[in-house]
Amino acid sequence: MLSNHLQNGIETARLVWSRLPNSDDEALDEVGLSKKSDGSRSESLDYEVIENNAYREEQAQRGKLMVGYYVGVKWFFALLIGIGTGLAAVFINISVENFAGWKFQLTFSIIQKSYVAGFLVYILFNLLLVFSSVYIVTQFAPAAAGSGIPEIKGYLNGVDTHGILLFRTLIGKIFGSIGSVGGGLALGKEGPLVHTGACIASLLGQGGSTKYHLSSRWLQVFKTDRDRRDLVTCGCAAGVAAAFRAPVGGVLFALEEVTSWWRSQLMWRVFFTSAVVAVVVRTAMGWCKSGKCGHFGSGGFIIWDISDGQEDYSFEELLPMAIIGVIGGLLGALFNQLTLYITYWRRNYLHKKGSRVKMIEVCLVSLITSVISFGLPLLRKCSPCPEVELNSSIECPRPPGMYGNYVNFYCGKDKEYNDLATIFFNTQDDAIRNLFSAKTIHEYSAQSLLTFLVMFYSLAVVTFGTAVPAGQFVPGIMIGSTYGRLVGMFVVNFYKKLNIEEGTYALLGAASFLGGSMRMTVSLCVIMVEITNNLKLLPLIMLVLLISKAVGDAFNEGLYEEQARLRGIPLLESRPKYQMRKMTAKEACGNKKVVYFPRVVKVADVVSILQSNEHNGFPVIDHTRNGESLVIGLMLRSHLLVLLQSKVDFQHSPLPSDPRGGGKPIRHNFTEFAKPVSSKGISIDDIHLSSDDLEMYIDLAPFLNPSPYVVPEDMSLSKVYNLFRQLGLRHILVVPRASRVIGLITRKDLLIEDNENSETVELQSTSSSTAR
Repeated sequence: MLSNHLQNGIETARLVWSRLPNSDDEALDEVGLSKKSDGSRSESLDYEVIENNAYREEQAQRGKLMVGYYVGVKWFFALLIGIGTGLAAVFINISVENFAGWKFQLTFSIIQKSYVAGFLVYILFNLLLVFSSVYIVTQFAPAAAGSGIPEIKGYLNGVDTHGILLFRTLIGKIFGSIGSVGGGLALGKEGPLVHTGACIASLLGQGGSTKYHLSSRWLQVFKTDRDRRDLVTCGCAAGVAAAFRAPVGGVLFALEEVTSWWRSQLMWRVFFTSAVVAVVVRTAMGWCKSGKCGHFGSGGFIIWDISDGQEDYSFEELLPMAIIGVIGGLLGALFNQLTLYITYWRRNYLHKKGSRVKMIEVCLVSLITSVISFGLPLLRKCSPCPEVELNSSIECPRPPGMYGNYVNFYCGKDKEYNDLATIFFNTQDDAIRNLFSAKTIHEYSAQSLLTFLVMFYSLAVVTFGTAVPAGQFVPGIMIGSTYGRLVGMFVVNFYKKLNIEEGTYALLGAASFLGGSMRMTVSLCVIMVEITNNLKLLPLIMLVLLISKAVGDAFNEGLYEEQARLRGIPLLESRPKYQMRKMTAKEACGNKKVVYFPRVVKVADVVSILQSNEHNGFPVIDHTRNGESLVIGLMLRSHLLVLLQSKVDFQHSPLPSDPRGGGKPIRHNFTEFAKPVSSKGISIDDIHLSSDDLEMYIDLAPFLNPSPYVVPEDMSLSKVYNLFRQLGLRHILVVPRASRVIGLITRKDLLIEDNENSETVELQSTSSSTAR
């Protein structure tokens, strides 16, 4: 009877859920990547400015006041992105700390009476949190799974993976991170915070979410992918700044890791956004110190202050520090390879079986993690508390349910502690703070550190790629700080010097593993310095980062590059392949037939071509009086669909409306051609044309891009690659070698002087005359 009622309730809930509006009617595949109806996983973005007649008219109508308003709105949006991302980070951190605090407090109070009952409560608490996370992701926001950094990196590289910047993805990322991190899984919330910041920026850029009626017309200022790209960059930097309280590190992370282009104006806005995040986070922490945030105490946000750590280092210590870099490169490369194999297996075998299998998998991983974290400390013997200085803030053992060093777990005496429980029975932030802590020499045994390293490394490999929001920054720091502290213990015993701190070596180990896995150098170095508040360690961090990155690069690529390739995101790396130097642009085109339009084209021909292929750009050809074919521009598929849907530009004559071009009044404004950021836009199947409409014509000259990028057919492919990537292009036209030169532009021609006596602009022209 009870099972029937339960089954009926589930079916009713499923029916109600199916009636909810879906995410832009997109289907999501097994790894959280959206598939459009045409089967493609992603689509390139139009970062190039389309200088058609509508764009030129809009630019001509813009005065200085409008330009000032446009710039002011950009700075205002940068402010809102910083505030929104900072508040999201505060909410996630407070929620995680409170859930973890309640869990540990309840567990420690129960194990005073029964360890078995405490064990069951601990497992159920974790299982409930993790189940809420995987349910939100699988049933509400599939694109929220994973860290999101490979997808955001692809977006800023020019590839739009549908669904990654939706409002529901933002909600799934926030609440899914709370459940997965609070549930004790071997993952972090820092990668999801980068995705969260990008989602907030994208939603602001499109004026909100029209689907959920949370949009504002006065915010809908930015209509192009180029402007939205700038905002998403600010969001990425804000996410890192909020995750690590490292505003400068956030700017450098956006510059080094996720963007493929940069400019000084954007640098200022990104820096301003990160500064706003730092102010919001610090204000929230000051407010929480008064005890208004529950278990969120001084151990909340990531900052592992080791300013009281090792003051100096000797030349002999450089060798073990270099060894830490080598270990980090090897373990980081191995981590990337193992996660690549497991994610590939999940994608092709496990996750194809549906969301139910994903939920069972995550719950099983949670169960294994809980059993290991609760059971392994029971196998360790307790150690007597060391003598602690009277003025020290370290207490041994620490009070039950509180954060800090020296946890009394399954110990027979009051003045004893369990070193393995000190790592496991903490949030990851507090566990890292314990591993980094100074003045705690011999707190951990080598056996406990080695046991934790093996188990947590394995759990991190298995957990990464499951259907929950998962970051790898903090797990990487946990792994690295463990073997770093092991090396530090060896150095302390070998050199017998009093000024050597094991916590310093734990920090270097953390930096080495992140460098060996993610292959970041400059931004990671600054982040580690900011979160440890110790500038003296900068040369050592630089040393281990360079070594670990060099060792890791010898085996495979970085974590995000490997995952992006596995997800089918066509990233353009910073350097072209070596083979491209021997290839030309014509060879890259292959033998594919170019699909093009004449200037005046029949509507039926447009519909036929759009239905028969999936190209997004079409060259437009016109004929001169001599019968020579001439490329007059590039027409985008999305613009053609707008023209077909409006029908106002249809004409009966197959002749150009104005032989000289540009004389026909434009019936469209520039915003009509803007592609929605959160939807697939117009489809050719959505347009209904009568038989009379199909017999009419369209003059494409006013709507095409008259100045697309064109390269000669014998240009080297490596040069085309650099041009394509650095300018953020979507199409490049390849033409035969030009036979005429009409001028030559030098640097001096680009220096413009404003004439104070008139509103005209003078060019210091040095154009050359053509040879006759």
